[in-house]
Amino acid sequence: MASLRVVAAAVVVVVTVAVASSGVAARPLVGEGGGGGGSGGAWGDMAPLQASRAFNIAHRGSNGELPEETAAAYARAIDEGADFIEADIEATKDGHLVCFHDTTLDATTDVADRPEFAARRRTLEVQWANVTGFFITDFTLAELKTLRTKQRWDFREKSHDGISPIITFEEFIDIALNAKRVVGIYPEMKNPAFMNKHVQWPDGKKYEDKFIATLKKYGYGGRYMSPAWRARPLFVQSFAPTSLVHAAGLTDSPLVFLVDDVTVRTEDTNQSYDEITSGEYLDYMAKYVVGIGPWKDTVVPPTKDNRLATPTDLVAMAHARGLQVHPYTYRNENQFLHFNFRQDPYAEYDYWINDVGVDGLFTDFPASLRRFQEWTAAKKKD
Repeated sequence: MASLRVVAAAVVVVVTVAVASSGVAARPLVGEGGGGGGSGGAWGDMAPLQASRAFNIAHRGSNGELPEETAAAYARAIDEGADFIEADIEATKDGHLVCFHDTTLDATTDVADRPEFAARRRTLEVQWANVTGFFITDFTLAELKTLRTKQRWDFREKSHDGISPIITFEEFIDIALNAKRVVGIYPEMKNPAFMNKHVQWPDGKKYEDKFIATLKKYGYGGRYMSPAWRARPLFVQSFAPTSLVHAAGLTDSPLVFLVDDVTVRTEDTNQSYDEITSGEYLDYMAKYVVGIGPWKDTVVPPTKDNRLATPTDLVAMAHARGLQVHPYTYRNENQFLHFNFRQDPYAEYDYWINDVGVDGLFTDFPASLRRFQEWTAAKKKD
């Protein structure tokens, strides 16, 4: 790895109803929140976003407990103390933006059990590889709303499968805006090259234009840590550097450049992430972004026996350029923990926050990260 030199990513009722309709008991939200919220709420009366420690970013909601990218998963993440709720934003056949991770519906919905859609299964190229399945861009929003979501991983809780629908980008925003405290959103411009190829918008608009326009509709804007940003915290993320450059011309909201495994090629520029994490390329991207979101194994590669090797210099390179580092993804189950952490997710959090020195973490279990940070904060006071 030449460029990664080895050295030391509705009102409160809406949320409550969404949880209740998903079979999940509603619980009080974490934080000191006052009343109001939403586009017309009294933001000044609400508990502000914490900025004194690494950000707790709920990866696709609290998806370790509930099906990913659902209203229930996001409500649970807010309940559990997440600073930001994260979503992947894709487009439907008729141009609506929805919260969904894969380009195909197969892994996390019941589409395969729906005979009326059986003929839509096909093969397309996605990020330089042929993929077969039911593509989200072949379905209208109305059709997607008839599907029900399911847990991606077989070893996780499955009792909520078949309950929650896919939600729109706007429904996701409403969940954050109507929480009882200030909750940030962290949406991803997902597969933008694929979306622009398979979905057409009027007036020559692109997927990125639609994405940023939606955020502006709900009052999002402002540079990182400005009063406007603190009122509606937002990071916009993407693996596609050209999409980030385009978005930088549309908004002053902070952007984050996602970094995959160094051998993977970008969807839009066909460069390896090894190439575009060089110092020269980070100098270029630092003109447009406030941070990077690397896959954690790109920062600290594991050995063949599932132990941690020596960290790369990626975090140091980013920090030297004034960029934040928000790695992904932290999952508490034993099969995801390196042997160094002795099956202890707190040990993993401690290593990344205190040894590696990252500025935020994407986690499937925001409650565990909150508990870790509260525990360590209490220890410092003792």
